[in-house]
Amino acid sequence: METEEDQSLTALLRDRFRLSTISIAQAQAKVNDLEVSETVVACVADLAFKYAEQLGKDLELFAQHAGRKSVNMEDVILAAHRNEHLAASLRSFGNELKAKEPQSERKRKKASKKEDKPRASTSVVDIPD
Repeated sequence: METEEDQSLTALLRDRFRLSTISIAQAQAKVNDLEVSETVVACVADLAFKYAEQLGKDLELFAQHAGRKSVNMEDVILAAHRNEHLAASLRSFGNELKAKEPQSERKRKKASKKEDKPRASTSVVDIPD
């Protein structure tokens, strides 16, 4: 159960999200020389907030399932798996971020003793998502 403080913060976040969504919808309508009723804009704002809320819950579950306490880019890409274009865009964005990251800040994997031993020949096939 949410505490009163949590409910208050959720309501504040919902209101701010709704105002931002309305502002974006109105700006896009103006750019495209369209009129959008306030009822439709409010409905879109509410749906977008509910979607974002569910996305946050999904991301939290993905991170927990992987044994992590924080969400990473792979969780976000996994959440977008139903929309191939979005998932591809997110992968590209993630790769760009990794490329911009200074080498010293990247996590380095320790070489395991197993890697020093010669491996039996095996074939690995990479299947794109």
